[in-house]
Amino acid sequence: MTDALLDLKGLHKAFGALKATDGVDLTVRPGEIHALIGPNGAGKSTLISQIAGGLTPDAGEVTLLGEAVTGWSVARRARLGLGRTFQVSSLAWEFSVLRNVMLAVQARASGAFGFWRPVRRDESLRAEALGVLDRVRLTLRADDPVSALSHGERRLLEVAMALALRPRLLLLDEPMAGLGPEGTKELTAFLASLKTEAGMLLVEHDMDAVFALADRISVLVYGRIIATGTVAEIRASAAVREAYLGDHLHRKAGVP
Repeated sequence: MTDALLDLKGLHKAFGALKATDGVDLTVRPGEIHALIGPNGAGKSTLISQIAGGLTPDAGEVTLLGEAVTGWSVARRARLGLGRTFQVSSLAWEFSVLRNVMLAVQARASGAFGFWRPVRRDESLRAEALGVLDRVRLTLRADDPVSALSHGERRLLEVAMALALRPRLLLLDEPMAGLGPEGTKELTAFLASLKTEAGMLLVEHDMDAVFALADRISVLVYGRIIATGTVAEIRASAAVREAYLGDHLHRKAGVP
């Protein structure tokens, strides 16, 4: 038994001859932001899908909050305490900002997104959704359609919808993608403030954000974890520099 929020043991997933996940072991501890980095095509999205339940591994086990969930559905994992943001937006663009979050609150309560229920007239859903929007500073945009939001605001809305599920573990799939420097700075600060209520597995290409947020980093290359360690350990790793980070990171670490 482990006290980890997430514990992956020997995950394998192949598509024909391609080993997208090749014996991955990884843990996320309570109160931890664990970053997963690697080059494009390393298998990060495939690994995230196996954790979330969209893909079933060919071998290995996914343990979430002490439960073996390898065969569980996406919805069942969400009810257990798994929240997720997506690399590509999954928002309902035709609905208002508030209604998107109300639907997430309703999904947590009922176990499914109940579009058939009159969520706009449910005051308990509305009050909770407004509280979540206040946390991400989108209250003034509550009645606006998602299509009217900036890219950065849509990213914040996705985080709000994940928070509405009251997760104990958040999967964050490139949350900084498309954000400018100021938006990245604000989202980085907000995610850091969430550590006490939810552990996080962060997939991100913005290395400044990774270094600012991560307690530990795992490096995925061709489906395999080649290193796991603290920021300092990963920055100092010759194997990681050669496989992914390169001389630019070497210079930033102050190593001659």
